[in-house]
Amino acid sequence: MTNIIKNVGVIGAGKMGVGIAHVCAASGFNIKLVDISDEILSEAKNTIEQNLSKLVKRGRMSEDQKQITLQNVSISSEIKTLADCDLVIEAATEDENVKKLIYDKICPILRDDTILATNSSSISITRLAAQTDRPEKFMGVHFMNPAPLMELIELINGIATEQTIFDIIHQFALKLGKTPVCSEDFPAFIVNRILLPMVNEAVYTLYEGVGSVEAIDTSMKLGAHHPMGPLELADFIGLDTCLSVMQVLHDGLADTKYRPCPLLVKYVEAGWLGRKTGRGFYDYSEDKPRPTR
Repeated sequence: MTNIIKNVGVIGAGKMGVGIAHVCAASGFNIKLVDISDEILSEAKNTIEQNLSKLVKRGRMSEDQKQITLQNVSISSEIKTLADCDLVIEAATEDENVKKLIYDKICPILRDDTILATNSSSISITRLAAQTDRPEKFMGVHFMNPAPLMELIELINGIATEQTIFDIIHQFALKLGKTPVCSEDFPAFIVNRILLPMVNEAVYTLYEGVGSVEAIDTSMKLGAHHPMGPLELADFIGLDTCLSVMQVLHDGLADTKYRPCPLLVKYVEAGWLGRKTGRGFYDYSEDKPRPTR
C-alpha cells in the first residue's frame, strides 16, 4: 500500500515540520516543505542538513545517503506546489483557527484522492476533519518530538475516516521505521493525555513552593529515572504548547485536575516559552542553562 504514497507535502517549517520532512525524506519519499516565510524555510533546510551531517559523523548514515535525502526535500512559500502530493501533513502551530485557515487554502488545490493529515497533538480530529472537503480522507498523524529520534507515531481516526485511509497511513508509518499506535479521538490522545498533566503538576509543585526548578528536575531524573526533568521537558516542548494542550484537556474533559497552573499561564503571557525564546523555567543565554526560579 505504501506505493500509493510517493510525494508528501508538509505544511509548516517549524521544529515539528522540519523533523517530519527529515524523517520522510530519509525514508525515500519526495518531500515538499511549505511555509509562508522564506527565512524560516531557509533555516529549515539548513537544520535538516546539519542534523543529517551529525548522523554521518556518528556513522548512522553514509554521505551518499545524506545527499539523496537532501535531494528528496524541496522548499517553497507557495502552497500551490502541494497540488500533486499524495499525502499532505499539516504541522502548523497548535491553534485550531490557524489550522482551519490552512485547510481553506489547501483543499481547493489538492487532488480528490489526496490524503490530508494533521500533526496536532491534542485537538479533536473529527472537528478538524469537518473543516475540510475530505473528512473521510483526513486523520491525525502525531509524530513525537524530535521526530527523527522518537520511535512512536500516534494514529487517530476521526469519526468519518475511512478504514482504507487508516491502513495506508499505518503502512506509511511502518515505512518510516516508526511504531504506530492507534488512539481514539479524545482530547490530547494517549501520550499527551498522560505526559502534559505530569508537566503541569511539576509547575504546580514549583508554584506552591514545594521545590525549586533544580530540585524538581533532579528529583524526577534521579528518583524516577526520567531522562529529562519535567520543567526542562516543558521548556523543550514549548510552554505555549504545554498550555495549549492543558487547555484542550480542561475544556474537552471538564475536569478540574486538568486546570493549567497559573504559573504556566504567567510564563506564557511573559513570552517566556522555553528554549525557542531563550527563556522559560531555565535561562538559555549562557552555555549552561540557569533556573529562572
